Amino acid sequence: MISVLIPTLNSERHLVPVLSALVAGSAAGLLRDVIVADGGSTDGTERIADAAGCDFRRVPGNERERLMSAAASARGPWLLILGPASVLDESWTREVAKFVESPHAGRAASFRFAIDSYGFAPRLKEIFSAAQNVLTGRPKTGQGLLVPKALYRANGGKVGRVAFLRTRVILPA
Repeated sequence: MISVLIPTLNSERHLVPVLSALVAGSAAGLLRDVIVADGGSTDGTERIADAAGCDFRRVPGNERERLMSAAASARGPWLLILGPASVLDESWTREVAKFVESPHAGRAASFRFAIDSYGFAPRLKEIFSAAQNVLTGRPKTGQGLLVPKALYRANGGKVGRVAFLRTRVILPA
């Protein structure tokens, strides 16, 4: 149903938690494949992706070009694009399954933004991000994007305004 695309470049340190959060989606039967589109890492990114059973591809070019290349070979009709440090909240499988089956299924969605840290400053960044999401209808980098493959490819990776899901993507501080 869903192909996960993760663009990486020396992302060894952050990739394990991202892939671990995807296990629930695999167990629920939501995931078709996970493609790691790498820009030439020199660390252990490939080893981690291989150990997790991902389809690891070295793809030249910038992040957009790597994602378009990965989208072309994705097996699922839906794409879930995650940053290499974007960890999905525990409730993501139910929320995503509900969205792709809903009448909104022809449009893209993103996750709420959260920072993995304590204190006032991270909460303030989350509030400003939420306000920006409401005003622009566009997610921040790393916030994740759930999009029909046909829509993503037809528009060259640009999807316009998105719906925002209730579940969060958690980024490092």
